[in-house]
Amino acid sequence: MADLGVPAAPVMRGHRGMPLWPDGTVGSMTHCDGYRAAVLARASQVRAVGIDAEPNEPLPPGVWEVISGPSERARTPLGASGRTVHWDRLLFSAKESVFKTWFPLTRVELDFLEADITFRTSPGTGTEGTFTAELSLTAPDMPRSYEGRWLIDGGFAVTAIVLPVSPSA
Repeated sequence: MADLGVPAAPVMRGHRGMPLWPDGTVGSMTHCDGYRAAVLARASQVRAVGIDAEPNEPLPPGVWEVISGPSERARTPLGASGRTVHWDRLLFSAKESVFKTWFPLTRVELDFLEADITFRTSPGTGTEGTFTAELSLTAPDMPRSYEGRWLIDGGFAVTAIVLPVSPSA
């Protein structure tokens, strides 16, 4: 907050635990065992942001089938790759980032199957890249496609989406 010139204030929780950021700002936060992060931006520059971090470990049994659609299961490898990307957990994290971007603007809940994620790996790394989320749900003035970034580092899968303010706004 200090870096943006915003007076320090507690961040209260709204519906579904959504952080209630100070006026004129947007942000997102995430936490899991051993990791926590928050990001804050000026609302004049960023419309919404969603971040998520998860342990880079396999999902519990049965979760993969609940969070992934048929097209995602066809193109997302299960288990860890040679570079230790647990793609199932990364998919979960990406969908959480989509929800954290979408929900504060729409107040409409997204089901896991309403976001279809496609991952791309940055050349030569294997542990970072980008992703696209295509939504089957629509809302006024909201895009149906979201671009994000992902990274595997320090035992964590981290995903982020920044939805900029449109140039016409």
